[in-house]
Formats: sequence, structure tokens, C-alpha cells
Amino acid sequence: MQTSRNVMLVLKRIYLDKAVHGRLYMDDGLLACTIELPWRQNARHVSCIPEGVYAVRKRYSEKFKWHLVLLEVPGRSGILIHPANDAAKELQGCIAPVTSITAPGKGNKSKAAMQKLMEAYDLLKEKEPVTIRITKEMPDTLDNT
Repeated sequence: MQTSRNVMLVLKRIYLDKAVHGRLYMDDGLLACTIELPWRQNARHVSCIPEGVYAVRKRYSEKFKWHLVLLEVPGRSGILIHPANDAAKELQGCIAPVTSITAPGKGNKSKAAMQKLMEAYDLLKEKEPVTIRITKEMPDTLDNT
């Protein structure tokens, strides 16, 4: 009998004063870098979300097209993974995949990174429900740029 494995995306973060940077992995392979707002005690619209494990679902909107939503985030709702290249100007607590980080809270080619993430999600979803584990990365192993 085959055992079910928990299909998971893993986001490893580093916390900076004005932003949170991360790397998003699937099966130990890097999918994208990420940018988020800084940690501000999980305050709505101005803080990244707490570390933890969250169910992830695919969703469509006119504004973001196909993107992902994180479910059951403590004290929060409407937490998305969607394209954005500037956390301070374009995010309200969500996570943005980027191709590379260019400055604190800024990245480039977010739409391309989002497309790569959506393709990976569709592959994962064929196996079983997808979750994301958000965790802190050791500061000396993640570039602060």
C-alpha cells in the first residue's frame, strides 16, 4: 500500500527592518525568491503573516489573474501569493514571488515567477492537497540583498 506524502511548498524567510525576503522551494528545488512586508505583530495590511503551515488553493481574480490563497491564517484573511515587485507599494500582508531580489522589499520579474509557481502548483495538486510551510531561515544562509 502506497503512503500519502504531504505535498508542500516551503518558504524560508529572513527578517529585515523594512521587509521580509525569502526563497520558495518545492521538493528542495528553488521556485522563486519572495518579498513581503516586515513583521509587525501580524497587524492586518501592514505585516507579513506568522510562520506556520497553511493550506493553499488556486484562485482567479481580474486584478491578479491566477494566483494562490492561504487558508486559515490566524487573525487574518485574504492572504494571497500574487505578483508584485515592490512590497511597500503593492502588498497588504500578502506574499509576492519574484525572479530576484533587487533591494529591500523589491524584486523583479514577478509575473514570470508567479507563472512558474502556478505551473508547480498544478503539478503538486495532481498528487494531493498542497500546503505551504513558512519558516525562518538562518541569517547567514540567505542573501540579504
